[in-house]
Amino acid sequence: MQKEWFEAWFDSPFYPVLYDNRDEKEAGSFVAKLIAHLAPKAGSRMVDIACGNGRYAQQLAGYGHEVIGIDLSEQRIEEAKNAEHDKLHFYVHDMRFPFYINYFDYAFNFFTSFGYFDKPRDNQMAAHAFAAALRPGGILVIDYFNEEYAEKNLVPQEDITRNGLVFHIKRYIEAGKIVKDISVKDDRGRTMLFQERVSAFDLTHFLKLFEGTGMMLAETFGDYNLQPFVPEESPRLIMVFRKENG
Repeated sequence: MQKEWFEAWFDSPFYPVLYDNRDEKEAGSFVAKLIAHLAPKAGSRMVDIACGNGRYAQQLAGYGHEVIGIDLSEQRIEEAKNAEHDKLHFYVHDMRFPFYINYFDYAFNFFTSFGYFDKPRDNQMAAHAFAAALRPGGILVIDYFNEEYAEKNLVPQEDITRNGLVFHIKRYIEAGKIVKDISVKDDRGRTMLFQERVSAFDLTHFLKLFEGTGMMLAETFGDYNLQPFVPEESPRLIMVFRKENG
């Protein structure tokens, strides 16, 4: 069976190379601001959904909380497991299916790690699984690109050099998705082709997805400094949902 785009791309050795410039300082600052704003109780149970190599989960655990990171990519989880300790663990898991029920105090979905699926039902399954993982009163934070801003500032083509590799990138919008075609040559000179296809969801889409899950939108932010969300200006759409009691 042919792999879905995210399985092929996230498990490839090229994925971490292309994104090795991700700003750890910015990520650390974002987590610090979230922790200060949310003020979780000491030893809160947290899950980082689609955790990748675990950089955000590690930072959450650094505040003394019990953190689990889950991701579909075996390669990324294998790397993340190098950082495990008594308060931090990682597991291979598909976000579309429940992982623990009514267990976590907080769930996080960082860096546009949602909207990967072509079938609407799969995105709905993921939303329901996110909600199911939280105890009543639990908090879900989703960090997504701001669709309006992203489309307005889309760079159609560029070449990116990382660690001696040249990635040829083409971006476009197709069937409600923001698509990124990626080509790069491996060490044998073969051209390898990958793709990212992420749904161009706005706030209305997310509210629709979480209907019937018991999750209520509590607040929104527009960037990693937790500034107010402005649809035409904000680079990010950061949503904070709370699970209703009962």
